Amino acid sequence: MQTVFHMIEGDEESMDRTLTLAGNLADDDTVDVDSIVVLAQAEGIDPLTKGGHGESEVQSLVEEGVSFAACSNTMEMMDLEESDLHDGVEVVSSGVGELTRLQNEGYAYIRP
Repeated sequence: MQTVFHMIEGDEESMDRTLTLAGNLADDDTVDVDSIVVLAQAEGIDPLTKGGHGESEVQSLVEEGVSFAACSNTMEMMDLEESDLHDGVEVVSSGVGELTRLQNEGYAYIRP
């Protein structure tokens, strides 16, 4: 199974919830998950930035094998460079395009 979490809201509670759920799924030995992606766009991109809210959780999840993707449109809008992101974060051309691609590949979509 494959799952994509959509992190788009900028409030800390929403970002924490998304990261917690991604971690819970990664740690759940009763579910056979091949791939977990957290796709961030709009205000939800903050945890993927160095010094952002949830920075340590993102680093831990990357070490557990969770993938993170940042929307390049959001990055441009917020004047962010790839160097502003944590190591291991992939930049995708557009958040909606990546979500569409992942869902077409069979990823379950979760927006906490």
